[in-house]
Amino acid sequence: MSFDEEESFEHTLLVVREVTVYKIPPRSTSGGYKCGEWLQSDKIWSGRLRVVSCKDRCEIRLEDPNSAELFAACFIYPGQRESSVEPALDSSRYFVLKIEDGNGKHAFIGLGFNERNEAFDFNVALSDHDKYVSRENEKEGSEKNATDSLIDIHPAVNHRLKEGETIRINIQPKPSSGTGMLSAAALSGAVLKPNTLCLAPPPAGSGKIRSPLPPPPNDPAAARMTSTSQGVGQRAPTENTRQTDPLTNFSQLERNLPASGSGSRKTTASGWAAF
Repeated sequence: MSFDEEESFEHTLLVVREVTVYKIPPRSTSGGYKCGEWLQSDKIWSGRLRVVSCKDRCEIRLEDPNSAELFAACFIYPGQRESSVEPALDSSRYFVLKIEDGNGKHAFIGLGFNERNEAFDFNVALSDHDKYVSRENEKEGSEKNATDSLIDIHPAVNHRLKEGETIRINIQPKPSSGTGMLSAAALSGAVLKPNTLCLAPPPAGSGKIRSPLPPPPNDPAAARMTSTSQGVGQRAPTENTRQTDPLTNFSQLERNLPASGSGSRKTTASGWAAF
């Protein structure tokens, strides 16, 4: 939390129930003050002491323990502790405070603690405030340096889609030779069909292909083909007649059969032969 945010906050660092205030004579030497020069008759006030941290300023308030009425206040600004609070040279329980009335006037008074521990706590409270102020200053300085080191080159742009907006992307298929795994047809959703070769059916006959036109009448090649086919047709029945099947020629079987016998044998033989 920065000092600007703590302007209205006060932190009480120390409370001492009873302290004594003295009227001190002017400083005799430049070395400092000695509490042995203060007489008991110079005691002017006794009451409560509070050390309060307000923003970057520390206040030492001398208040009435019953009514909390302010008797005097010592303001310690950053870097001015030595000029506002000065310890006595001859005792650790006594200090000299620079008090102000708020109108630009100031005076010096003597402050004494009854116990040495209370004086020690008073010094610790002032040191804690100094450390707190230095930490806050370092923190603000580091934040400022970090902010200065970050240079915003591009302004912040909101690329989020508004309500109801849509994105449409048109992807054109890349033409390919079809050898790849993904072709243009596959990108467009077309179904690939295997290439079919349309071939003519084979001829019905296994012989030579006949010409659709008849040969000329005086062609010697056609005359030889005609004579050859006729000779083959004439010799074929002669050769067929010469070749006889022994199973169908029953004349030799009938000769070997005996002549005597009943007519039923002949009938059977003849019937078998006829069959």
